[in-house]
Amino acid sequence: MSMTRKRLAGAAAGAVAALLALTGCGAGDDAETAVPRTATGTLEHIAGEVGCKPDMQTDADTIRQALCTNKDGDFDGRFVLATFATDRGQAEWLENAKDYGGYYLVGRKWVAIGKEKTVNGLQGTLGGEMQEGSEHMNPGGSHNRSGHSG
Repeated sequence: MSMTRKRLAGAAAGAVAALLALTGCGAGDDAETAVPRTATGTLEHIAGEVGCKPDMQTDADTIRQALCTNKDGDFDGRFVLATFATDRGQAEWLENAKDYGGYYLVGRKWVAIGKEKTVNGLQGTLGGEMQEGSEHMNPGGSHNRSGHSG
């Protein structure tokens, strides 16, 4: 495994661990809304679109990652926002991160990770594609609607 890949895997695990410590388990509603054009730009620009002043956790050549808290609108909550230097770096990071469960809003060279309700709300402003992590790490997630949701 290359140093870049190891660094991306470590950052993915760190982001998910930080998120799990911040958010715990949660389930949102299934309301669907029109998805806007997917946001682009720097981590600071994307964070600004949703009223977040990012608390930088990782600032490297391949990945920039920050914790965000927002108390406005549909995306009230905490989330992790990460931007990537390359599409490949993002794909490798997602492949590793999804093993830890969670909910992911994926745009071009960026990912927001948080509770299902928060990520769904972010999608209304940032666009992007909703994705869900591993079902064995998401009890009560859409993979397992009969499971607990707490």
